[in-house]
Amino acid sequence: MIKQILVKLPLVYKLRILQLRVKRTSSNFFVNFAKERSVYQLPHVIKRHQSLLRRKLGASDPKLQENKITNLRIALQSMNGIVIKPGETFSFWHLIGKPTARKGYIEGLLLSQGEVKTGIGGGLCQLANLLFWLALHTPLEIKERHHHSFDPFPDEHRVLPFGSGASVFFNYIDLRFYNPTHHPFQFQVWLTDQHLKGIVFCESELPYSYHLEERNHQFHHIEGKYFRENEIWRRVIDKRTGKITHRELMIHNYSEVKYDLPH
Repeated sequence: MIKQILVKLPLVYKLRILQLRVKRTSSNFFVNFAKERSVYQLPHVIKRHQSLLRRKLGASDPKLQENKITNLRIALQSMNGIVIKPGETFSFWHLIGKPTARKGYIEGLLLSQGEVKTGIGGGLCQLANLLFWLALHTPLEIKERHHHSFDPFPDEHRVLPFGSGASVFFNYIDLRFYNPTHHPFQFQVWLTDQHLKGIVFCESELPYSYHLEERNHQFHHIEGKYFRENEIWRRVIDKRTGKITHRELMIHNYSEVKYDLPH
């Protein structure tokens, strides 16, 4: 209810964003952030992933996807090779900073206030999605991750389960994970003509592997609206014995569907 009131009062909404950004900036002084980037890769590959740069997103302008690629290319310059040492916290926005036109960012797709919009730096969520998926396959602890409250587009060429991404909005809606282990981890991310690609490395071979699966996926029709729900679970497997050591619920999604469903 409060969020709906803020959306209807633009000045109040902007002041609220400013308040949240100042609060986040103040709290950042107490966080030990990962800052070091290295061109030298750590020796052990933990997980690889890639996502298509261009796919049909409803009736959105394809030019915005080209703009997104420009924005991703700029962001990668601050992200590629980041090393998360023991006791450090990875922060998406601490590395990238505010995406502004002065830095070269241009208009791209944004999902905000329950709508699909455009804005400077739009499209960076694809990078956050990739990093989050890679982190889920490691013992890194997810300290902060947000998901959109609505599902904007049908599953055109979707590879990962619905709701396995991460929403980001400078600077208070962040993606953060903490390294509780004794080993450094490193993320390498880059662009090809068709894909955004990423690898997470570790200094040592890990004793466990991590596998994610979707459960209880369903659509609900409530008072003329459709909602989508699912769960994403993680199995942790002992590499030596091949046995599952434990299962854990990582994500529970419940979002309003913004497109027409086939009958």
